[in-house]
Amino acid sequence: MSRDAFDAYKLLNLSINPDGSCTRNFEYPIVDPDPDPSPGKLTASKDITINLETGVTVRIFRPTNLPSNDNTIARLPILIHLHGSGWLLPDVERADGAHRLRQLRLAPEHRLATQYDDALEALLWIKRQAVDETNGEPWLRDYADFSRCYIFGSSNGANVAFQLALKSLDHDLMPLKIDGCVFYQPFYGGKTRTKSELKNFADPVMPVPAIDAMWELSLPKGVDRDHRYCNPIGYLPQKEKVGRLGRCLVIGYGGDTLVDHQQDFVEMLVTAGVRVEAKFDDAGFHGIELVDPRRAVALLNMIREFIN
Repeated sequence: MSRDAFDAYKLLNLSINPDGSCTRNFEYPIVDPDPDPSPGKLTASKDITINLETGVTVRIFRPTNLPSNDNTIARLPILIHLHGSGWLLPDVERADGAHRLRQLRLAPEHRLATQYDDALEALLWIKRQAVDETNGEPWLRDYADFSRCYIFGSSNGANVAFQLALKSLDHDLMPLKIDGCVFYQPFYGGKTRTKSELKNFADPVMPVPAIDAMWELSLPKGVDRDHRYCNPIGYLPQKEKVGRLGRCLVIGYGGDTLVDHQQDFVEMLVTAGVRVEAKFDDAGFHGIELVDPRRAVALLNMIREFIN
């Protein structure tokens, strides 16, 4: 099956406009934050716009059942979650109406490395909350353990998470400390087709032509899929810097079209000297946790074990 056998943009429900932008021909459910920490609920949440010019927004979650009345004894680790979207699609928890959609920094309107810069801005915003005793965000200031911060990314969010981890090495984050990274089904590629891509070329969840279209619309203009933003092998010349990363957990599934690229990513980390725990299950596909509650629970348990 070739890319010409079907319209990749139609599969993604996108229409490409003459100016290079795209029209997203779908509606996502509205999921508003709920800041009420009433008993009986698991979490409370709130949205904070950290850059009025770009509209970059973070959603903060905190458990309603806090570990201790004395927050100097038991504080909560910070988990920075970078959601998946294929670079082009809004996160279902954030796509709550046209106004928010316009504010999200998505490709092709905002190509890489915009998303990497947005992630760094969020990280530096968290650091500022740790040092601002007067105006810091209360949920972070009062309950967070800034010495236990973890970066967690799903799909292309894992790609962003790796970039964020690298960028964090160039900044003084004290008192914030990155204690580890979780890369879940990291979204990578390359010009040369892998065995898993050939096997799953027409996969109903992640067909290769759709993946190619995602990269075509998100990579900087003039580069191909062997650019380091896409191909993890491109980071080998920077292995000394990569080797400075802390411990990492990489999770993937054998039925994922991208699994060979994910294993190349693991090999690159190991070659650079990173402490890596790799967990690949032969059974499973890209985004399986979204349709299989048991896999979602298993994923959370793996992350919990890593953090603890």
